[in-house]
Amino acid sequence: MTTDILERFYGVIPAGGVGTRLWPLSRAAAPKFLHDLTGSGSTLIRATYDRLSPLAGERIMVVTGTAHRAAVCEQLPEISDANLVLESEPKDSAAAIGLAAAILHRRDPETIMGSFAADQVVGPLEVFLEAVREAVVTAATGKIVTIGIRPTLPSTGFGYIRQGGRLGIEGAPSATDVAEFVEKPSEEVARRYVASGDYLWNAGMFVAPTSLMLQHLEANEPALYAGLCEIADAWDGPERDQVAARVWPTLPKIAIDYAVAEPAAAAGDVAMVPGTFTWDDVGDFAALGRLNPAAENSKLKVIGEGARVYSDNASGVVVSDSKRVIALIGIDDVVVVDTPDALLVTTQEHAQQVKQAVEALKASGAVDVL
Repeated sequence: MTTDILERFYGVIPAGGVGTRLWPLSRAAAPKFLHDLTGSGSTLIRATYDRLSPLAGERIMVVTGTAHRAAVCEQLPEISDANLVLESEPKDSAAAIGLAAAILHRRDPETIMGSFAADQVVGPLEVFLEAVREAVVTAATGKIVTIGIRPTLPSTGFGYIRQGGRLGIEGAPSATDVAEFVEKPSEEVARRYVASGDYLWNAGMFVAPTSLMLQHLEANEPALYAGLCEIADAWDGPERDQVAARVWPTLPKIAIDYAVAEPAAAAGDVAMVPGTFTWDDVGDFAALGRLNPAAENSKLKVIGEGARVYSDNASGVVVSDSKRVIALIGIDDVVVVDTPDALLVTTQEHAQQVKQAVEALKASGAVDVL
């Protein structure tokens, strides 16, 4: 029975977002999911695809920008044209995930889709896969399932999910109700959440029957739903490009949490499976410091093939995309990112503020380095 349910599973990888807090490494033309940020030898999108393959095989769809088609195809040469959905412009997660749901639903209305962002770092693999298996089995009972991450610290950068009672689903022993979704909290509130044990991080991982996903999208965002259905109706036919070019730019921008997950939770249609695997969304350069071990006898983490770094009594993170020698002497918790046309110097404490620098550069017209 469980095997039959798992054969209905289709992985969806939304690969959008520039990752402005990782500028100047991550840019519009080369966003963070196209980089190897962990020193593993795999880019983030390649690692995400490989993570889903044991469950989905080749049943994996990628939704990304037209500008990234060549790079994505180079990194995922096995992906078919039918499973590569290209956006002419970014429209946020509800449009990206909703279009994938509408296309997959037309191909097979029994499909259970799982949406997993292209820019997350997860491990160990088997623990992740077991959580996804439970989520698929739970989704088959008529639920939108979110995989909540057990928090390791009181982060103010993530939304949280308050778990309810156990659902008692055969094959999904840890599945619970979702009591509520909570916005990003203050540090004091986040500490209370973590101490209580009832709150998990919302990692934006959703597993659901495509029919239920579309049902809630239609109820809460009818204009978006209608536009996505029009595109999906034409997707596997000769008018795909023409219809998409006409309709996609008119679609409203809204996150999947607001368009589907939160209203569905209020209706009692959302469940949660807790994930005990490690998880990081690589949101800033402080995250890179956490994910990349420092060399022995050094407090400095150096990322970049052929990076030329000299350090003396220095700690922090250096990312080098150039052949320039970088010398750091007597400086703690530094972040240095050196690329051929832009240099960033900050501290790990201020890593989140890189986004503001990008916004200021954009406002000043310096778009050539963004």
